[in-house]
Amino acid sequence: MDYIKISNLIVFANHGVFKEEKTLGQKFVIDISLGLEIQEAALTNDLDKSVHYGFLSEEVQKLFKSKSNNLIETCAEEIAQFILKKYTMVNEVTVSVKKPWAPIHLPLDEVLVQITRKRMRCFLGLGSNLGDSTELLNNAYSKIENTYTKIINKSSIYTTPAWGLEDQPDFKNSVVEISTTYSLQMLLKHIQKIELDLGRERKIHWGPRTIDIDILFVENQQIYQDNLIVPHPYISEREFVLEPLCEIAPHFIHPTFNKSIRHIYEEFKKSTVK
Repeated sequence: MDYIKISNLIVFANHGVFKEEKTLGQKFVIDISLGLEIQEAALTNDLDKSVHYGFLSEEVQKLFKSKSNNLIETCAEEIAQFILKKYTMVNEVTVSVKKPWAPIHLPLDEVLVQITRKRMRCFLGLGSNLGDSTELLNNAYSKIENTYTKIINKSSIYTTPAWGLEDQPDFKNSVVEISTTYSLQMLLKHIQKIELDLGRERKIHWGPRTIDIDILFVENQQIYQDNLIVPHPYISEREFVLEPLCEIAPHFIHPTFNKSIRHIYEEFKKSTVK
């Protein structure tokens, strides 16, 4: 990946917790690093294939002065999300907001916050077997999309028998591919809130539910955390996941098995032939 960097952009603004910071204002210093592919711009000498860092600097200055935030963490997040939303060729952005006049009565040069945000390609599995399941899935699609997350591909809706606990109604299932600038934990909180909003109750393990949303893949990462395992550990055992996945991403490589989804699905079908 290539990088364009803007260093030490000085902006006078009114961010801070204290009243004096909001009324009198102070100096802030902003650094921005854009991760993108710029070889085409270099070879063609065409600015349209890159980012106009002059215009971007002016836009960041205007955004930074447009309101008063308590936290420079918020300021940095707003800059990063603005850049990723407007400049679609930027894949990753690092923003540093420095506060050299921070009201701390100690000998220090500055306080700063630095964040890195990028677009992540993820796959989510959705299922429902209570209520109007098709409508619930459509409502979930709508709620998934917001400022930080967009659906870029969506499978058909499949009707499948329940898995795990079989004595319950059939499920409606689908898979969506998303692009998100959320961190992994923020994405998890986002989909858990959607489940809650759509009436999900966690009473019986593998039991009936209005909506269930699972994170299946996060790019090619393998993640083991207390509240999340990625890739989802049961993908290779669930036809209701493999079939819609194979519809929209047959050549995606499972990072644990190092096999394509199509290959895994074919193996699954062979193993279940009676």
